Amino acid sequence: MSIEDRLKELNINLPKAPDPVGAYVASKIVKNLIYISGQLPLDSKGNLIKGKIGKEISLEQGKQAAEICALNLLAQLQKISGSLDKVKGCIKITGYVNSIDSFTDQPKIINGASDLISKIFGDIGKHTRAAVSVNSLPLGAAVEIEGIFEL
Repeated sequence: MSIEDRLKELNINLPKAPDPVGAYVASKIVKNLIYISGQLPLDSKGNLIKGKIGKEISLEQGKQAAEICALNLLAQLQKISGSLDKVKGCIKITGYVNSIDSFTDQPKIINGASDLISKIFGDIGKHTRAAVSVNSLPLGAAVEIEGIFEL
């Protein structure tokens, strides 16, 4: 089954790939690798999920924010590659979690993105990963995720 068919089966519609908000490109191909800049949890209505995990944002809301980041990541991937069916695998994602100092469940938050990527791509979606706590993120976002994929 193609990735495009898998998206339909899962009833997942990728959003329009967000434009960069700074002096950088959203994605770049180097040889057979695609590097995708950090994506924020900007939903299809243009709403940004903001706040600190463990304060204004719950663990479950943080996981949902990570899923939205992953959808934006895949939208960027589709935009630069032309089709998700050209993707040979997900190499790595790095997730940044805007959390309070005592919060230690960053991996559970980033599982929202990892689980979605694996659900869509199957075995080729399995990837290496880092889940990092940060004091703040651009625009006050709750989560940011970047990725590396292979063509």
